Amino acid sequence: MELKKKDIRALTKEQLREFFVKQGDKAFRGNQVYEWLWKKSAYSFEDMTNVSIETRQMLDENFVINHIKVDQMQRSSDGTIKNAVRLHDDLIVESVLIPTASRTTACVSSQVGCSLDCRFCATAKLKRMRNLNPDEIYDQVVAIDNESRLYHNRPLSNIVFMGMGEPLMNYNNVLKAIDKITSSEGLGMSPKRIVVSTSGVPKMIKKMADDNVKFKLAVSLHSAIDEIRTSIMPFNATFPLRDLREALEYWYAATKNRITYEYVVWDGINDTRKDVEALVEFCKFAPSKVNLIEYNPIDDGEFQQAHSQAIDMYVNILEANNITVTVRRSRGKDIDAACGQLANKG
Repeated sequence: MELKKKDIRALTKEQLREFFVKQGDKAFRGNQVYEWLWKKSAYSFEDMTNVSIETRQMLDENFVINHIKVDQMQRSSDGTIKNAVRLHDDLIVESVLIPTASRTTACVSSQVGCSLDCRFCATAKLKRMRNLNPDEIYDQVVAIDNESRLYHNRPLSNIVFMGMGEPLMNYNNVLKAIDKITSSEGLGMSPKRIVVSTSGVPKMIKKMADDNVKFKLAVSLHSAIDEIRTSIMPFNATFPLRDLREALEYWYAATKNRITYEYVVWDGINDTRKDVEALVEFCKFAPSKVNLIEYNPIDDGEFQQAHSQAIDMYVNILEANNITVTVRRSRGKDIDAACGQLANKG
């Protein structure tokens, strides 16, 4: 029976160095291989041209590089690109490249399916199959960076963890991936250009503050009234707004970083003056910004985009209370790549 080869990217740099010493080789060989894996994003041992053929064969006998494959790439009329990404065990996740005049943003997934149960989101209907490994998150970023260079003539500038999954339910792997993406030994991106979006897991928000993370935080809020939020995001019954607010106060005290709230307004659900006033009250404890996001239907018709008057009311009341607000038009709707639409329909 053939032994299952170990995924080489599960090893730390120190473990790689130790492996080579045990093989009777020099420790620095581990540094070389580590650089190929994380700085040069090598997908095969054959690519490692400054390593001898014998060493490459020895690596191939002992290890595997479980890299992703872009199974299908769809391009939207607005320049958005959606990748259906096949993992080493044949599960699929989706990631998206979102271009604007000044930047290209990668929207990456952190779980196959999702741990949470938001009723307006297509991904939540898939249920969580497993967490992504750090290298699988990193590979999505590399793939989108390559597409950004190819189709938009510039490197990737920003990353948002707003694809499939709840990032804080895969906390350790997400942090390890961000470490590889931001490290000078990895892709060298600034953590200030990374946003981790959570539906609101209070104890993990506090942990992020304690871990002194450098990336930005966004919260998928959608209502500042408990009954309404629980009706659209049932897990709110377990993590009510009181606990979320306390965690966000803790986050702000520790990081002094402004909080972004992602907020969709739906017809007949959260489109009244009372809803806006509750949001204003919720925003008061720390500097914040509200992104009002256009809703993208997910077929069943239960949720409908609010009328433009409701959006205008939100904008006017938030601005009157000195809260920064942006209305986000969705990108990539024609290829089901917009917010809340990632569901592996193919």
